[in-house]
Amino acid sequence: MEPAGSKGTQAQNEGAALVYAFTNQKGGVAKTTTTVNLAAAFTERGLRVLAVDLDPQANLTMSQGIDPDSLEVSMYDVLVHGLPIKRVIKRREFDVACASIDLAGAEIAMSTKIGRERALAKALKAVKDEYDYVFIDTPPSLGLLTINALTAADKVIVPVQCEYLSMRGLIQLQNTLSMVKEELNPRIEIEGILPTLVDTRTVHAKEAIEILEENFGDRVFASRINKTIRFAEAPVKGMSVLKYDPDGKAAYAYRELAEEVLGNGKR
Repeated sequence: MEPAGSKGTQAQNEGAALVYAFTNQKGGVAKTTTTVNLAAAFTERGLRVLAVDLDPQANLTMSQGIDPDSLEVSMYDVLVHGLPIKRVIKRREFDVACASIDLAGAEIAMSTKIGRERALAKALKAVKDEYDYVFIDTPPSLGLLTINALTAADKVIVPVQCEYLSMRGLIQLQNTLSMVKEELNPRIEIEGILPTLVDTRTVHAKEAIEILEENFGDRVFASRINKTIRFAEAPVKGMSVLKYDPDGKAAYAYRELAEEVLGNGKR
């Protein structure tokens, strides 16, 4: 295994996980794909990763071969009923705190709770010492589930499809982050913006990346996640693309991203 990066080593030494939220209110931008494959890339490097599925669609849960309909308890029970998060964690390529369709009702069920924005942060306290990193996959909205993720997180990674209309939502996300930073979580920062589903053959994709870099500068990761059928095939097999096609370009792209996030890559 490769040696852990500088931030990974720091996390291990301090004994408390760094928490990353993967967020974009637009759907179909490879949030879950990025959460799963970056978790797998970190795990390859010997880091302990917990991936929290906070999306009622439960795509992260399913992408690790877990049937959400068969679960007796899920993140819904953690957020709404205060169930210890350990009860919903299953070991796969990395640890997964599982979601089910029940999560769709969590926002209404939590709406009258005091401290409802901090339910996830409170739940994670019990396990943060057992991991180097916690990755939170969020739903495609800026509702209470995403606010919980942002309140619990140290850093945010924003996957962005390289299309003009997809990028416009970044302003709304920035406004939400500013509100969370001011009211709920002063430590939160954007770690980086990740261009995904890049079609290198099109001028439009190149122009979109240029616009991103003009507006966000070195916050844009140098890594690029290109379109490939492998990202559709791997979840069907219940595994990350790093396990499904370990020597392919898609796996290589996420290993490069892991290098960047760990502080070893060039930005």
